[in-house]
Amino acid sequence: MGETADSGGPPAPLAITLLGTGSPLPDPNRAGPATLVSGAGEHHLVDAGRGVLMRLAAAAVAPGMLTSVLLTHLHSDHTTDLGDVITTRWVLGFPAEPLVIVGPVGTGEFIDRLMASLSIDIGYRLAHHEDLVEGPPVRVVEVTDGEVEVPGTIAVTCAPTDHRPVAPTVAYRFDLDGASVVTAGDTVPCEGLDRLCLDAGALVHTVLRKDVIEPMPIQRFRDTCDYHSSPEEAARTAARAGVRILVFTHYVPAPPPGSAQDWIDLARPHFAGRIEAGDDLHRVEVSPR
Repeated sequence: MGETADSGGPPAPLAITLLGTGSPLPDPNRAGPATLVSGAGEHHLVDAGRGVLMRLAAAAVAPGMLTSVLLTHLHSDHTTDLGDVITTRWVLGFPAEPLVIVGPVGTGEFIDRLMASLSIDIGYRLAHHEDLVEGPPVRVVEVTDGEVEVPGTIAVTCAPTDHRPVAPTVAYRFDLDGASVVTAGDTVPCEGLDRLCLDAGALVHTVLRKDVIEPMPIQRFRDTCDYHSSPEEAARTAARAGVRILVFTHYVPAPPPGSAQDWIDLARPHFAGRIEAGDDLHRVEVSPR
């Protein structure tokens, strides 16, 4: 729900597809955290939560079409199906170039361990298919702040965010022909995200309803409030930076599909721009400012 995406006139340079808007809590209607940023024939996948390949298929994007995969952090709900992305892209047999996986410091070790966990399956497939002569090719790029080395023409930059005690964590910005998208990942308001969002066309931000979670009698649930942003906080981040469109995702706790108007209502006093609170596969086009 929310206001409609840009329509009419020439195609927008960048498009956001919310592949997964869920959380660690299993939900039959929402896949795990994953966002697709597309433009100029490129598709950049940000995070790879549960069900990401099914949602990519629904968006008509095959694993071999991915330009890069960018991880905001290494929490399990954001990485659960990365192995599926790697394996399926390899088994389908194209392209031959390594899959570029970007993430914060520690991503290299994470991928090494992930590939080790896939080694038995890789051995089976190498033994069965004569045309497979080596395992899945991947190239890891660890980042902290600044430009990100990825294939393609979309310029990608990153900045540190604050999801402590999970550290380090990063957000990403995509720029193409005057259009820009920032994908925040999990974070509380922080200087790095403010800097990355400056004058951006759109900000994709995870949101948690602290007014719902804080009264819960389970301490483990209440703990999540201290390292996520509420709709109000996400709205204030967007307003400070002059963002044009605020896109909510990774709802905690997730509302029933199509019923997130109250999330928009909480944010509206703090942000005068357009707010999109979509479900899985919601698409937002981002035009130049």
